Amino acid sequence: MRTTITTLALGAALALTAPLHAHDFHGSMGHCSFNTDYDVRISDAGIAFSRDDGEPTRVFMHDGSLRIDGKPVAVDAADAARLRSYEGSVRTLVPEVASIAREGLDIGFDALTTVATTFAEDGDARSHLIDRLNRSRTRAMAQLDAGIGSGVWTRQAMEDSFEGGIQDAVSELVGTVTAGAVKAALSGDQAKIAALEARADSLDQAIDKEVNARADRLGARAEMLCPKLRELDQLQRQFTFRLPDGSPLRLIGEDQDRGADKDKLATR
Repeated sequence: MRTTITTLALGAALALTAPLHAHDFHGSMGHCSFNTDYDVRISDAGIAFSRDDGEPTRVFMHDGSLRIDGKPVAVDAADAARLRSYEGSVRTLVPEVASIAREGLDIGFDALTTVATTFAEDGDARSHLIDRLNRSRTRAMAQLDAGIGSGVWTRQAMEDSFEGGIQDAVSELVGTVTAGAVKAALSGDQAKIAALEARADSLDQAIDKEVNARADRLGARAEMLCPKLRELDQLQRQFTFRLPDGSPLRLIGEDQDRGADKDKLATR
């Protein structure tokens, strides 16, 4: 399955906050969508690209040299320079994606904490929920830091960072909120119902003011990745060496469906 780079960079915020309220979460996903079939591992020795399906399976580059599926590839001086530039760009790009992902997680967990603070009536229940959210946040951040934060970009690791330990906390939080709403409705106590509605309105305002504003800023940061990804795409298009089957090496690619969708919107 292809990995959408800019989507994963912001995925945490979307995954965590979208179920919490009726509003659309309007953090920008940027105006580009680049995909890769490869997991990426960065080390002092070089950059390794690997995948389970498709050919080539393994690509390794360092300081202008290239190996494909374990075999050295002869490149001329111009391609060696392009490979050095490509490697340097990837080394710069991955930490930026990691930083955006960390901020996305923070936005999502802050939204969950806002919900817990707003709806948990009982002090002990509120403390329990917030403590659980804090532990989930710490665990998710540690997973992210151990993955892309340390130069290892894999789709599964990114998803694990976003989802690991979160679903239970979300389920418990939603259960608490739902239980309170159902109890108020069944009691027929108009004062309780009005108080619950006031909390919901307060939550909407807090989400709109804090979460969506931060998401918009984060979206702007993610959009700044677009020209850097296009530079990588341009570099690989300029490679003159070819794979054993005669095809060019393509490590990333722009989502053509996304581009077509934008063209359709532009003509409306």
